[in-house]
Amino acid sequence: MDEPSDQSERRRPRLRRLAVLVALAVVLVSVAAAYRYYWLARPIGEGPAGPAVPHEPFATVWTTRPVLLLAVGDSVTAGLGARPGYGYVDRLVRNPPDEFPDMQGRSLSAVLPNLTVKNIALSGSNSLQHVEMLEELEPQDPETLGLVVMTSGGNDLIHWYGQRPPREGAMYGATLAEARPWIDNYAARLEKMLDLIDARFPGGCHVFLADIYDPTDGVGDARNAGLPPWPDGVEIHAAYNAAIWRAAEARTNVHFVPMCREFIGHGIHCRQFWREFYRAEDPYYWFYVNLEDPNERGYDAIRRVFLLEILKIRDKL
Repeated sequence: MDEPSDQSERRRPRLRRLAVLVALAVVLVSVAAAYRYYWLARPIGEGPAGPAVPHEPFATVWTTRPVLLLAVGDSVTAGLGARPGYGYVDRLVRNPPDEFPDMQGRSLSAVLPNLTVKNIALSGSNSLQHVEMLEELEPQDPETLGLVVMTSGGNDLIHWYGQRPPREGAMYGATLAEARPWIDNYAARLEKMLDLIDARFPGGCHVFLADIYDPTDGVGDARNAGLPPWPDGVEIHAAYNAAIWRAAEARTNVHFVPMCREFIGHGIHCRQFWREFYRAEDPYYWFYVNLEDPNERGYDAIRRVFLLEILKIRDKL
């Protein structure tokens, strides 16, 4: 009569072990799902991205003078990662057919009837090549006003992603000590580029110079982006941006475009709500699959920050 009770007693430890294993499996699956969601997931979202742009300034013509929009720089200005017509330069000039309602009519072609466009940006180019591009640029007619949009220096930092020894113009993996002369040279190249632009526009120009964004959201953990570690990367990136800020501050016709600030919180940590830079209103990834260029939502945001800076000087056109 005691046998069924003995069997029950023998089963209880097995059931407890099974319950523990099931609970452990649930915990592990939950941890893996959380890790994937907060560390690996990079959803891009949909709809408008970036700051609001007021409509009123686009209701009247700014100037009937001939204006050349000159675009200089790397793949960000070339529009890599976006369909034709959806890079930031394209969207500065005119609204695409499916433009978001909040940006309808907000484009340079709406207010500059004699606008022409020349985009000499080249994907993969660094700041050494940008000097050469500007040296080859022909001078403009004195009647022409220049509006110049520019991204330069990003490829100086990331080229080869540590697969080759760091060097000037391709310094990924460099120590800060190693990079200091290259940083100084970059600052001097910026000055030369701005001098060349001024010389190419005898009728005057305004230069809108963007700084360099950081896909790690300023954390500097390149390894979590699938790249080799770069211990001094954050400091070198900051030094490059400081050179850009100084160049813009030193000249009245050069205007700083805060691209880096706008992109913080939209990099590889966009889902991490505990971070100070978390963007609850738009916790999405603004970069393309290659990590170094924007996706189309990122280009929308860049277009907006450039437009906001251009609006500040429209009365000087």
